[in-house]
Amino acid sequence: MTQYDIAIIGAGPAGLTAGLYAARAKLKTAVIERLGEGGQLAITNEIENYPGAPEHSSGPGLTGRMAEQAKTFGAAVIRDDITAVDVTGDVKTLTGKEGTYTAKAVIIASGGRARPIGCPGEAALAGKGVSYCATCDAAFFSDLEVFVIGGGDSAVDEALFLTKFARKVTVVHRRDALRAAKSLQDKAFANPKIAFLWDTVVEEIKGDGMVEAMTLKNVKTGELWDHVADEDDGTFGIFPFIGFDPMSGLFKGIVETDPQGYIITDENMRTNVPGVFAAGDIRVKTLRQVVTAAADGAIAATQAEKYIEGI
Repeated sequence: MTQYDIAIIGAGPAGLTAGLYAARAKLKTAVIERLGEGGQLAITNEIENYPGAPEHSSGPGLTGRMAEQAKTFGAAVIRDDITAVDVTGDVKTLTGKEGTYTAKAVIIASGGRARPIGCPGEAALAGKGVSYCATCDAAFFSDLEVFVIGGGDSAVDEALFLTKFARKVTVVHRRDALRAAKSLQDKAFANPKIAFLWDTVVEEIKGDGMVEAMTLKNVKTGELWDHVADEDDGTFGIFPFIGFDPMSGLFKGIVETDPQGYIITDENMRTNVPGVFAAGDIRVKTLRQVVTAAADGAIAATQAEKYIEGI
């Protein structure tokens, strides 16, 4: 069992920033990640909207530098999958598949993940025409055709945003009516750049190194057809917005969450459990971007330091 001052679950921008701030404060710090460093940024091909990022920064490149910076100040970045937690009392215990860790404070930064379509070709072409973040990647599809998959608030809102960049935006929805708020629907129907494919799902995404075609299916008739990229374009964008799942299952019933599973915090990233903080995409917030995740991580680490001083 290894003892730390602060244990951080998740090595995305929020967790790595928390690790940097905690380690710089001379606290013994562990950043525990079940997969690889980067979180959602690991599938982001290029970063243009993080202040000061070098031109053509990739998501993995940016978080790689974050990780190295945290390690420089003494943070331990550990590959392990936390499977159980006990956050009662002054000493918190995290149990992983590879080891057990105790800490005086815990920062939950395990993030979330976009719900995938689940069709063949999607994973292979993620970041190569398939994107789960319009705010991050819309500019890469300037004057191209894009497809938004979904019919809820997020899908329609992102479709409207994409019209600022794309030549044409087609909303692909498995039903015959949108589920989005009426105000969003009105805006979408009034936008001349937005078209709709009703009762339709994506069966397969195809391409050699980038999206070049996709197979669509009408769920009522069973009809299948291929949409192929315009010859002059060579590619098109696919933006699935069929849901986003917070990775908060481990903390269900332990910390307070909203109905969707996002962890509720105050402005200082404190949960309802003393000594337990949350940062980044895992928590209830209005904007999920690398810059807000980093800010959350800095605040969480600073407040965790004050909590530790108090005990």
